[in-house]
Amino acid sequence: MAAQETNQGVVFGVSAYTIWGCFPLYFALFEGVPAWEVVIHRVLWSCVFLAVVVTFLKRWQVVKSALARPKKLGLVLGCAVLIAVNWGVYIYAVESRQVLQASLGYFLTPLVNVGLGMLVLKESISRLQVLAVVVATIAILYQLFLLGVVPWITLVLAFSFGIYGLLRKQVALDGLSGLFVETLLLLPVGLLALAALSYAGASHFFESADTTLLLLSSGIVTAIPLLLFAGAARRLRLSTVGFLMYINPTIQFLIALLVFNEPLSPEKLASFMMIWVALGLYSWSAWAGRSRLAGR
Repeated sequence: MAAQETNQGVVFGVSAYTIWGCFPLYFALFEGVPAWEVVIHRVLWSCVFLAVVVTFLKRWQVVKSALARPKKLGLVLGCAVLIAVNWGVYIYAVESRQVLQASLGYFLTPLVNVGLGMLVLKESISRLQVLAVVVATIAILYQLFLLGVVPWITLVLAFSFGIYGLLRKQVALDGLSGLFVETLLLLPVGLLALAALSYAGASHFFESADTTLLLLSSGIVTAIPLLLFAGAARRLRLSTVGFLMYINPTIQFLIALLVFNEPLSPEKLASFMMIWVALGLYSWSAWAGRSRLAGR
C-alpha cells in the first residue's frame, strides 16, 4: 500500500512539474495581450475556478477561518502581491522570448530559499550549502559584470518566489486554500482593472473567440498543477519533491533552446553551469544530511 501511494505521488509530482515546465508553450499563445492583462485574467479566473474546487472539496471552513483573522491577512496579501509579480514577470519573459532567463530564475529559487533561511530565519546551514549560495552569487555577478547585463528577470522571479515561500511559511494554509485566499484578496483590484480596460476600449477579452477562451482557461491551467502538486506532497518525502522540482526549469530551458530558438552564448552557458554546480552541491548536502538523520 505504501509503495502504491509513493508511485501515485511520483506520478502526481512529475505531472505537476511537467505542466509548469510547459507553461512557456501555453503563455506564448497570448501573443499581443500584455503580460499585466494576462495576470488580471489569471487572478480572476483562478479565483472562480478555485472557488468551485474549494466548494467541491468542502474546504470553505478553512478559508473562512483565514478571512476571520485580519492580522494574518497582511501576510497573505503580501503573498498575493508577490505571486502576482512573479506571474507578470514570467509571462513577460515568455512573450519577449527570454525563457532562458526565466528558467535560470527557477533554477536559482532553491538557493535563494537557502540564503533567505540563513539571513532572515537564522537557520543553520551546512558548509556545502553556503558554498552553493556563494557559487550562485558568483554566477549572477558574472552576468552583471562580464556580460554587462542585469539579469533582472532571473532575480525578480527567484526572489519574488523565494520571499513568497518565506511568507507562506508563516501562514497556516495549505497550497489550494492559500492560493484561493490570495486571489480572493486580489479580486477587487482585478475587477477594477478589467473595468478600466473595458471602459478605455483596451481590453483584449472579447477581441476574438480564441483569445477569450485562452484568458478563461488561465484559471484552470493555474489550478490543475497545484492540485497535482498537493497530491504529490501528501504522498512523498520532502527530499523527493525537492528533486522533482528541477523538472520544471529543465523543461523550460529545453523549450527556450529547441522551440523558441533563443541564443545561448558560451558566456551565458557558463552562468547556467555555475548555477547547476551550485544546485548539485545543495542537493548533495541535503541528501547527505537526511541520510545521516535516517541512520541515527
